[in-house]
Amino acid sequence: MATLSDIGVSAGINILSAFIFFIIFAVLRLQPFNDRVYFSKWYLKGLRSSPSRGGAFVQRFVNLDFRAYLKFLNWMPEALKMPEPELIDHAGLDSVVYLRIYWLGLKIFFPIAVLAWAVLVPVNWTNNTLELARELKNVTSSDIDKLSVSNIPEYSMRFWTHIVMAYAFTIWTCYVLMKEYETIANMRLQFVASEARRPDQFTVLVRNVPPDADESVSELVEHFFLVNHPDHYLTNQVVCNANKLADLVKKKKKMQNWLDYYQLKYARHNSQRIMVKLGFLGLWGQKVDAIEHYIAEIDKISKEIAKEREEVVKDPKSIMPASFVSFKTRWAAAVCAQTQQTRNPTQWLTEWAPEPRDVYWPNLAIPYVSLTVRRLLMHVAFFFLTFFFIIPIAFVQSLATIEGIRKAAPFLKVIVEDKFMKSVIQGFLPGIALKLFLIFLPSILMVMSKFEGFTSISSLERRSASRYYIFNFVNVFLASVITGAAFEQLSAFLNQSPNQIPKTIGVAIPMKATFFITYIMVDGWAGVAGEILMLKPLIMFHLKNTFLVKTEKDREEAMDPGSIGFNTGEPRIQLYFLLGLVYAPVTPMLLPFILVFFALAYIVYRHQIINVYNQEYESAAAFWPDVHGRVISALIISQLLLMGLLGTKHAALAAPFLIALPVLTIGFHRFCKGRYEPAFIRYPLQEAKMKDTLENAREPNLNLRGYLQSAYVHPVFKGDEDDDDYDDDKLGKYEDEAIIVPTKRQSRRNTPAPSRISGESSPSLPFSGKEV
Repeated sequence: MATLSDIGVSAGINILSAFIFFIIFAVLRLQPFNDRVYFSKWYLKGLRSSPSRGGAFVQRFVNLDFRAYLKFLNWMPEALKMPEPELIDHAGLDSVVYLRIYWLGLKIFFPIAVLAWAVLVPVNWTNNTLELARELKNVTSSDIDKLSVSNIPEYSMRFWTHIVMAYAFTIWTCYVLMKEYETIANMRLQFVASEARRPDQFTVLVRNVPPDADESVSELVEHFFLVNHPDHYLTNQVVCNANKLADLVKKKKKMQNWLDYYQLKYARHNSQRIMVKLGFLGLWGQKVDAIEHYIAEIDKISKEIAKEREEVVKDPKSIMPASFVSFKTRWAAAVCAQTQQTRNPTQWLTEWAPEPRDVYWPNLAIPYVSLTVRRLLMHVAFFFLTFFFIIPIAFVQSLATIEGIRKAAPFLKVIVEDKFMKSVIQGFLPGIALKLFLIFLPSILMVMSKFEGFTSISSLERRSASRYYIFNFVNVFLASVITGAAFEQLSAFLNQSPNQIPKTIGVAIPMKATFFITYIMVDGWAGVAGEILMLKPLIMFHLKNTFLVKTEKDREEAMDPGSIGFNTGEPRIQLYFLLGLVYAPVTPMLLPFILVFFALAYIVYRHQIINVYNQEYESAAAFWPDVHGRVISALIISQLLLMGLLGTKHAALAAPFLIALPVLTIGFHRFCKGRYEPAFIRYPLQEAKMKDTLENAREPNLNLRGYLQSAYVHPVFKGDEDDDDYDDDKLGKYEDEAIIVPTKRQSRRNTPAPSRISGESSPSLPFSGKEV
């Protein structure tokens, strides 16, 4: 068990690590050759250009102005200068609201920490319960535990203090959450009202279009909406299964990169041709000329792409029973997206279309009927992943202790017995071991979300974040507290009567705070500081810049700014909310460490959002209800655990007064859900009408059809330079105002409005209705 000195050693190591990371970053960001890595956001916006190439050769790569190095932490105040409205224009609402999660943590936990240290710490410290327990050899404890509720004897009236503080913490947390929910709901409505025209404002995604033997999907969709939305329907783009074609295009691009690399290498060393082996990783196999080989491969793949494109265009099986349907106004799109289209609720399902860059195209090809089965399978898989993961985590955690190392590696006994090494192991190793063991988890959860069939990147990240939070709760929190406490007190369990076991658990649960303190320092201090270095993008940029970059466009493509990573960052934040709320009335010692995390992370991620990250989509903070719900769940969990803890301390008179807290918290959540959540899941028709009216007044001759016609064409049909002629020819037909679509079905001959496209030039290009 980590002691106060062990925590001090761990704090020193992590503070030193964070400081070193900041110094390295301060040096690297000033070098001209790293400018595109640490300020990539400005390059993508076209507001920054490469540093001047003039002067000495060395100055092209190294900043020789030593005065710049003296202010190595000036990026921190600079990151805080940009006001929030300007930051929304610069980075989008999603990024700003993500930052507000860290700010929310500061607003909640700073007053709680002050109150807990002023009231609870003196109440806990002025007892000798743990000293008596240690003398009786009943439980183990450290000096830190004297600050916790474990140091209060059973039946004590001092537990009333913890109950009053629990009410105070709950009231303050709910108040801050409500004000934040209201603020962000207003920000979202204002952002949606003021943002520029986007294709998704006029478009809905229609799923589960019923099959029809007489008409193509395109014709069927058009006729349905001309009948049911005759004054508002504009055009539609059917969804195709172009996954194989996308794979071929991706493969061709990879081959092209290798060809560029070898051509550049040959140009630099013009003495002889470059030979490569065709076997695994180029280690064995037939030796061929690299340039000729890749030219031949690219030519072969280009023919496959052309063939596959024609098959996708002509094969009816490539057409999915889904379509992006666009309307003349935002009002009409809002009505369609938020209403049921037919008496059969399983057909003609409509939802808001994601913005084009948010669409996850591979999942659009998944049949809608298989989604339920896929999601059921992933629920089962996630259950087993979560609960079976406890075993390896417990094993790794057991090795990351003094006793574990003695048993696994007896020859290290001399080293671990050293006082300093013992402090390092107990104060640092458990946290780093857990963090390393979870390193591949986000990728696994994202693969599971993709298998489930969500059609937008934002929804994929929200589902992955939700599961990551559940996983953290079960494996990082519950497994560490309950299982860890049981293992630590195993000898006490074996040598005492059964009626003493609840007492041992009640004393042991707060003692696990020392582990979480070490974890917060490793993950939340050093980990956040390491984020600003951008090591992976930095290394990859310089490798590409060295071997592949030939033009300014190549150099721009070599940048990999990344994004805020909602699916990994938000669950981590929520773990700290959970730890803070659970341990605030139990072990207030943990709160200052959480405050340092929130403050440091707010500054670091604000800098990254301003200068580096390029968010791949904009959902207008659609994730906030999930954030709010998880903080509420953390609050309820903290209340239930406090009730259980007081129950083990025989605070029979005090504990029942906590029963009202979960009930009140759930009622508060239902109030917020009814009052503010509609702003995140519905688009008010009044707002849509106002925006349409303003746009019609400003741009009465707007060609909305031309604007929307190709917005939701699959990216492989907008392809690379080789495919420009194809795309231009096909997309050029979109501009033609066509005549009636001839229908083959008797029931459709009385369509009340003429079709705007002909059968030969359907808006669902690259497929025409006739061909389908």
